[in-house]
Amino acid sequence: MNQIAINTSQNVNVNFALAGAGERIVAFFIDLLLKGIFIFILSWFLRSVVEFSDFTQGMDSWSIGSLILMITLPIHVYTLVLESMMEGQTFGKKLMKIKVVKIDGYQASFGDYLMRWVFRLVDIFGSFGFVAFVTTLLSKNHQRLGDMATGTAVISLKNNINISHTILEQLKEDYIPTFPQVILLTDNDVRIIKENFQKAIKVDDRQIINRLTQRILDILKLEPDSIQITQKQFLNTIIKDYNFYTGKDS
Repeated sequence: MNQIAINTSQNVNVNFALAGAGERIVAFFIDLLLKGIFIFILSWFLRSVVEFSDFTQGMDSWSIGSLILMITLPIHVYTLVLESMMEGQTFGKKLMKIKVVKIDGYQASFGDYLMRWVFRLVDIFGSFGFVAFVTTLLSKNHQRLGDMATGTAVISLKNNINISHTILEQLKEDYIPTFPQVILLTDNDVRIIKENFQKAIKVDDRQIINRLTQRILDILKLEPDSIQITQKQFLNTIIKDYNFYTGKDS
């Protein structure tokens, strides 16, 4: 499975597995099915409850078209709204465990999701999905045109997860925390710290360990001289302290 290296807020690279074309297609059809269900329910409602033909009697074609567009608006903006609200996922993407992310490591903005949504007219609907399929297969990061325009990619979240891959740490009952400032960190911060710390330990990459340490000191506003332990001990303590203060110890 192809991977992409994304520079995170901790200024370190993390490798993510790219979502395959098959996963994206399945997610698309799941979303399409949900839209179809909505249209079916809407059609039944208009026929059985509202008597749409009577309601539109006397209206010109433009007015009827505008009314239909307004009624079916949730279908048209489905992807844009859900990706914006669910941080790069629709229900289809969530079920397939894939999501849209920015390659530069920043959080995708509404403008990014909007641009991807607009490009769907070319990528998917204007070419019956042919352009999206071809560009996804041939591009380095499996990007369709909308992804290329916004600097995004779709990654897979289907990693084998165990405790070593999460922020969880096993703490002793008598564990005493050292740095209460860790509450300034987020779950995602600690996940990134732990992942990269473990990778650095395996290959004895002291540069990564040093960069992680300096970044944490900056965030927590700690003076380097106040740390009376090694950088490895410091990082390990930060992870455990975060688990202690947030109640995530296993």
